[in-house]
Amino acid sequence: MDGNGSPSDIRGYLDNLYNKYNRRSFVHPDPLEFLYRYDDFPDREIVGLIASSLAYGRVAQILKSVSSVLDRMSPSPFRFLAVASRKSIMNTFSGFRHRFTSGEELSEMLFGIKCVTKKYGSLYQCFKSLSHNGDETVLPVLASFVEELKRSCNKGHSSLLPSPSKGSACKRLNLFLRWMVRKDEVDPGGWTGLSPARLIVPLDTHMHRICREFGFTKRIQADMKTALEITRSFRDIIPDDPARYDFALTRLGIRADIDGIPPSILGDNMQCNVMKGEAL
Repeated sequence: MDGNGSPSDIRGYLDNLYNKYNRRSFVHPDPLEFLYRYDDFPDREIVGLIASSLAYGRVAQILKSVSSVLDRMSPSPFRFLAVASRKSIMNTFSGFRHRFTSGEELSEMLFGIKCVTKKYGSLYQCFKSLSHNGDETVLPVLASFVEELKRSCNKGHSSLLPSPSKGSACKRLNLFLRWMVRKDEVDPGGWTGLSPARLIVPLDTHMHRICREFGFTKRIQADMKTALEITRSFRDIIPDDPARYDFALTRLGIRADIDGIPPSILGDNMQCNVMKGEAL
């Protein structure tokens, strides 16, 4: 780490941020809030993949789009998919659009989820069966998991399921894994037996900028290589839970009532006066 603040200063700042803001009262507006509405785990993991996959663009539109999808699958997304055909899913989401995601593309992902849950019993069982304990991070199993979900998609392509093997930071998929694997007041967890130590920090342009100021990376591109480098820096701070601070840090990009990062930590060039509702 070669940022403006010392490692101990950064750790102290991150712990204070976590202790103050890693609370459910600070979740809204965030697509994570949809997971709290589902007590049954088979529903919750499907909701998590849907909500994280649509987590791009302005927050207000994300919440509107996710709500629209879940309303059509009410009351149980798991049971909806269990009895649905590809055609009926396509009909249900005909006309849906979230920015550049069409109803057809969403339907293909949902049909992939249906096929995986039918084959393995759940998304968790699929991911766990593909996992190897010796892997340093979730990267290898995430790549296999994506391929399994895309196996039933027409042409095997979906922008909602980017391939880690092609260098994408896969921010939304790593966000989904954070929700499923970690368990605290904010992240609901449920994927037991998978270590948080193997998680990759969900990396978008906002988190990338913050981590550059921390000195966690000098790389310009917010790609998977950068995400892994940043994750290693967080692992130096907290080896068993490198994604621990992700939620608290990203409140800086969503909530207007949280102060920016102090210059003593990051230097005078860092500006975090972010308005509520900025893009995720």
